[in-house]
Amino acid sequence: MRILKSRAVRAVTAALAVGMIATGCASERGKDGDKGGDKDTFVFAGAGDPGSLDPALASDGETFRVTRQAFEALLEHESGGSKLVGGLAETWSSNPAGTVWTFNLRKGVKFHDGEAFNAAAVCANYDHWFNWTGTYQSSAVSYYWQSIMGGFKKNEDKEAPKPNYKSCTAKDENTAVIEVHEPSANLPGGFSLQALAIHSPKAVKEYEKQAASGKGDAITYPKYSQEAGTVAGTGPYKIVKWNKGNKEVSLERFDDYWGDKAKVKNLVFRTIATEEGRRQALQAGDIDGYDLVSPADVKTLEKEGFQVPTRDVFNIFYVGMTQEKNPALKKPQVRQAIAHAIDRENIVKTQLPEGGKAATQFMPDTVAGWSDKVPTYPFDTNKAKQLLAAAGESKLKIEFCYPTEVTRPYMPAPQDIFELMKSDLEKAGITVTPKPMKWAPDYLDATEAGACALHMLGWTGDFNDGYNFIGTWFAEYDKQWGFKDPAVFSAVTAASKETDPAKRVEAYKAANEKIMAYLPGLPISSSPPAIAFGKNVNPPKVSPLTQENFAEVSFK
Repeated sequence: MRILKSRAVRAVTAALAVGMIATGCASERGKDGDKGGDKDTFVFAGAGDPGSLDPALASDGETFRVTRQAFEALLEHESGGSKLVGGLAETWSSNPAGTVWTFNLRKGVKFHDGEAFNAAAVCANYDHWFNWTGTYQSSAVSYYWQSIMGGFKKNEDKEAPKPNYKSCTAKDENTAVIEVHEPSANLPGGFSLQALAIHSPKAVKEYEKQAASGKGDAITYPKYSQEAGTVAGTGPYKIVKWNKGNKEVSLERFDDYWGDKAKVKNLVFRTIATEEGRRQALQAGDIDGYDLVSPADVKTLEKEGFQVPTRDVFNIFYVGMTQEKNPALKKPQVRQAIAHAIDRENIVKTQLPEGGKAATQFMPDTVAGWSDKVPTYPFDTNKAKQLLAAAGESKLKIEFCYPTEVTRPYMPAPQDIFELMKSDLEKAGITVTPKPMKWAPDYLDATEAGACALHMLGWTGDFNDGYNFIGTWFAEYDKQWGFKDPAVFSAVTAASKETDPAKRVEAYKAANEKIMAYLPGLPISSSPPAIAFGKNVNPPKVSPLTQENFAEVSFK
C-alpha cells in the first residue's frame, strides 16, 4: 500500500501552524550586534519552519534543509547533482535479486555526542524505526519509512503497508547488511533519504524514552525532536539551538567531522514566510541567502549584484482531476477537453523562471523513464469545445480549488496561475467555480480526500527513479484522482519490481504512455527554482533535489 506524501506534509504543517509563535522578534544574534554578513555566521531564510529536529519524523523540505547539515545517510547525492554516491557507506552492493544490500562503512566517523559510527549504529537505527509503535505508525509521522521500507514489526495502524524491511545485520564493525523481503525501485535511492539518516545509538536510546501522541492533524511530537540537545548525527554541523520565538535554528561547525570541515563556523536558518520579506531581508543585509525566489525578482536582484543561481529541473506541477467529485470527469473526452483548453506554454512563459518547460507527462525529462512517445494534448480551444460537445458536456460546470498563502518550487504564484487556467477553460465554454483554500491544512486535506474536482499540486523528486514520481500517485487507487484503472496500476507496479535498471527505465516509459493515454490529470510544467545569495557569498553548489550542502559556503 502506498502512503500519500500530501497526508504527511499536511499533518506536519498543521502541527506547525498550531505551535507557531508570532514573528517580528529580533534574533538573538541581532541583540548582540551581530549581523548576517559577519564572516563567522551565515544566515539563510526559508519559507517555513522545520517540523522536527529528527528527520525520521519529517517529510517536508524545510525540515530536511536544516537536518541535512547535521545528519548523513548511508548514501548521498553528488554535490549539485542527482547521482548516488557514498555517504556514511563508502561503497555498496546488492545481490542479483535486489533483496540483500551490503554497505562498506567509512572508518573513523564520530557522532556529535562522541559515540563511534559503525555497523551496529546503522542497525540500531533501522531496527528502531522498524519497531515503532503507536502514533509513530501514523503516515503523518513515518511517511518515508513506510514509503521505502513498508510497515512495522507489528502493524497497529490499519493503513500501514505490509513491511518490506526484514533485518539489519552488523557483519563486522564496518559492514552492515540490510535485507528486504521483495525488490523495490525505491532502493538504493531510499538509502539516501534524510528520513533514513543515521543517529547516534546513544541518542536513539533517549528517543525511545519518549513518544509521539495524537493522530490526524493533532500530532504532538516528542520533546527531543522539538529542542536541541539530544539529537546527534555525523554531519559537518551540529544543531545547538531552536529558538521558536525568533523562528531560528542555530548550528555550529562540528570540528571532529570526518570529511571537509565547514568553512563558516555558525549556520542559522531563519523562517521568513513571504518571498517579499525574504528578498527585502537579503537586500538589507539581514540574511545571506534565501530560497524560492520569485521569477519576477531574479533580474532585479542580479542587477543589484546579488547571485541568483537556478537549480536544474527536477519537479512536476500538475492539475489533478478527481473523477468521483464530478462525474463528467469520468468521460475521457472531458478530461481531454480540459487538457486541450489549458495553454501550458503561456503559463511557462509568463509565470515560471527561465528554463521552465511545459510538461508532457508526470515526471520531468531529467528523470530516467521519461518517454518521448506519450500521447500529447496541445493547446487547442476549438478542439476542446468539440470534445465537450461529443461528450454531451458543452455546458460543463466545474469547481476548481487552488491554494493560498503558499509558494512552492513548482508553483511560484498559485493565484496568478489559477487565473490563467480559469480564463482558458472559460474560453472553451466551461463554467469554473473558484475555490481558494489556505494551503495547510485546508487545501492539502481537501485534495487528499478527493474533495476538489480540479486542483493544482506538484512534486519535487527525492531521487532519480521514475517510481518516485509516477508511483507516488498511480500505483493504486488514490482519492486525489478517484479512478480505478488496472492497466495503469499494473504498469506502474510492474515497472517498480523490475530489477534490471535498463529494463526498468523502459517499463517506466511504457507506464508513462499508459498514464497519458488514460489522462487522469494534466501535467502542466517543470521549472528550475531559483535560490539567492548575498554579494559577498561564495555559495554552495545548488541541487536539483534542493539538497544544498551549506558546509560549502564561505564569504568572499
